[in-house]
Amino acid sequence: MGAVVSHASAAAPPPPPPGYAPTFADAASSAPPPLTPPGTGKDAAAVAEEEEEEGEKVDYMNLPCPVPYEDLQREAMMALRIDTFEGFRFDFIKGITPFFSLCHSVSMVSMELPSQGADVIKVPTSNYEFGANYLHPKMVLMGRVSHDGRLSARTKWDPSENLCVKINAQLTSEPHYSQGMLHCDYKGKDFRTQLQLGNGAYYGGNYIQSVTKNLSLGTEFFWIGQHRKSGVGFAARYDTKKMVATGQIATTGVVSLSYVQKVSEKVSLASDFMYNPMAKDVTASFGYDYMLRQCRLRGKIDTNGVVSALLEEHMAPGVNFNLSAEVDHWKKDYKFGFGMSIGE
Repeated sequence: MGAVVSHASAAAPPPPPPGYAPTFADAASSAPPPLTPPGTGKDAAAVAEEEEEEGEKVDYMNLPCPVPYEDLQREAMMALRIDTFEGFRFDFIKGITPFFSLCHSVSMVSMELPSQGADVIKVPTSNYEFGANYLHPKMVLMGRVSHDGRLSARTKWDPSENLCVKINAQLTSEPHYSQGMLHCDYKGKDFRTQLQLGNGAYYGGNYIQSVTKNLSLGTEFFWIGQHRKSGVGFAARYDTKKMVATGQIATTGVVSLSYVQKVSEKVSLASDFMYNPMAKDVTASFGYDYMLRQCRLRGKIDTNGVVSALLEEHMAPGVNFNLSAEVDHWKKDYKFGFGMSIGE
């Protein structure tokens, strides 16, 4: 769009003098000016996109529902909290009905023993677990029992579209090591809230609210009656189509920051920063998450000198192969593992 200038009526330029040869500077000066608005160095499409973003008004009566408080850093966790393992692991899942399945898990790994020196002491060990899963759109029941008597169970029940009840429990033969937790989640139009009850007189809760289309703020509290400890935390999350930035701080002094850059639909780069004054520990890590057609590659490196990588290969429908590696340069500890999973 714009004014149309006709060159037919313009007078023809005088001919160049004999022996004249145009230079590069003359050709550049005679070229038509770029299609940029006055006073800007951007093209019209970029300026129009910026004007559209600036002119978009925030509809505070129609804000999106934020992510759960416990999942504020889920994008960063996918790349930085990878499930590396050592040794061999094999999982077999057998579907009985469309909602019910049984699973068997065998692992042969090395268990680290505490030592006073810097050397790492490992003892080979093995483990077998038998589990059952019931997966329904409104209810999920999962249970695992190991050969040494440990029992773990998870329950998720959705009585309505806005209410969710979750129960996690772990029972062991050792005294004071059994745990249980009850979560009640409520999902509103533009907010989420959660109440928590656990053993040891644990009481907690959190609330997160969407402030704008991209920004959400939240807070949490907890009280442990058995240890007479309490705390309050605050969090913020800013997410767009290209990035996610989060920040959390608690009265215990813990500070957690994370940033994820979405390079494309299949590639993400992540980093985080953790400061714990109680343990006098400061850690920063950088990682990546790369989704290929039939595999997924994740890796990270942190300031403690630990380098980790995990490869998940989909060899065939229902058949997955995993490769895990971790190197701790400071402790001179090396871990390598591979695993196989069969079944849907």
